[in-house]
Amino acid sequence: MKATPMVWTGRVLSGLFVLFMLGASIAPKFLMPEIAREASPQGVPGSAILLIGVLELVATLLYVWRRTALVGAIMMTAILGGAIATHMNSGSPLFSHTLFGVYLGLVMWGGLWLRDADLRQRLPIRRVP
Repeated sequence: MKATPMVWTGRVLSGLFVLFMLGASIAPKFLMPEIAREASPQGVPGSAILLIGVLELVATLLYVWRRTALVGAIMMTAILGGAIATHMNSGSPLFSHTLFGVYLGLVMWGGLWLRDADLRQRLPIRRVP
């Protein structure tokens, strides 16, 4: 079966999302916990940093594997929603910090939708007459 340009675009978007999560979000929580703690919004206890990193890693790994990609995307959506709420409560800047989880979610779901024909069939984009 030949992959279409749409599927390749989805793979690229998904790959960029995974690389960002692994490099910019998950790795610092495991390898540089002090830096991750300082970069976290006010109100996130330092003891939660590692747990958040584990949850992000599990969701990302589920997202990568085709059979569990939908579960991983749903789990990651919950994590991103928590990040958005935390940034809202801490008074972070709207477009650069608070809505960053929305931007990541759009890339994540867009990548999955483009690369997964079953998901496109279940969640079609329809024209309204």
